[in-house]
Amino acid sequence: MAEESYPEDLRYHAEHDWARIDGEVATFGITWYAQDALGGVVFFDPPKVGDDVKKDTAYADIDSTKASSEVYAPLSGEVTEVNPKVDDEPEAINEDPYGDGWLVKVKLSDPSEVDALMDAAAYKKLLADSAD
Repeated sequence: MAEESYPEDLRYHAEHDWARIDGEVATFGITWYAQDALGGVVFFDPPKVGDDVKKDTAYADIDSTKASSEVYAPLSGEVTEVNPKVDDEPEAINEDPYGDGWLVKVKLSDPSEVDALMDAAAYKKLLADSAD
């Protein structure tokens, strides 16, 4: 299991998802907090390449030893790639949520949506406030 971390180069969504922005393409995944809450991930049900995802709506499901959970899109766009590693080795989501455990890549339809996401400091504050 990965050590708790929230990389500074990512943007965060309140549903515990992250986005790594590279021009008009974003890579999505779930945060350390989300994978820790889920426990051992055993299955990832991804969208298909070409599917449209909409910010703040569920686009995939993750099953773990504890629960089944929907994954919410932090931004809107078209799925251009699904990580084949998490299909074969869903535990990669637990082992490396910001690296090998990424979920999908999306061509952004509205790059201005990025402005509504949190930086690492704001996301850590959200976690601290919810723990109180």
